[in-house]
Amino acid sequence: MTSLVSRVVLLHGLWMPGVSMRWHAARLLQAGFAPEVFSYPTVGGGPEAALPRLIDTLARAPSHILAHSLGGLVGLTALQSAPDLPVARVVCLGSPLCGSAAASGIARRSLTAVTLGRSADLLRQGCQPWRGAAEVGVIAGSAPLGLGQFFGGIRGPSDGTVAVAETRLAGLADHTVVAASHSGLLFSPAASRHAIAFFRNGRFKE
Repeated sequence: MTSLVSRVVLLHGLWMPGVSMRWHAARLLQAGFAPEVFSYPTVGGGPEAALPRLIDTLARAPSHILAHSLGGLVGLTALQSAPDLPVARVVCLGSPLCGSAAASGIARRSLTAVTLGRSADLLRQGCQPWRGAAEVGVIAGSAPLGLGQFFGGIRGPSDGTVAVAETRLAGLADHTVVAASHSGLLFSPAASRHAIAFFRNGRFKE
């Protein structure tokens, strides 16, 4: 079904600033959408601190969500916490919705565990199977370039940080894979095209 919603709230991932979503924001704007970047502290504040403000932001007007990595987990957690939010569709880029083996590996090492901060639990556990009203799609990466693979546990095709299997949450409306690394998903024109198609029609087919 074609959506008339034009507002898109963009959520960045762990250790990243809001400006990391600017390439997707620019392409969304060119395609006729109204992008808004939501920034939040991923380590010191974490999801719990971000959720009330994000829920308020999403409650202001109908919107879609485009989220990278941890941002996808935060976005779905907000929708699960406030199921009446007027969010039509969500696209997650490389989000470990089923839990991250790399994050679990980082958390097991005392020298690196602190780098996950207050986002550790959500990254390790992932989200519950999706049963909300919003249609959710995931774009995973298949270029295994990234430090995440050195922290153990990543099995099968991956973007170097998140395994494709870790993105396949039950209840998704659609799922696709592009040739990009985890950080490369932030720049990928193919990911932007797929996201725009999903926001318009609920499917990644362009």
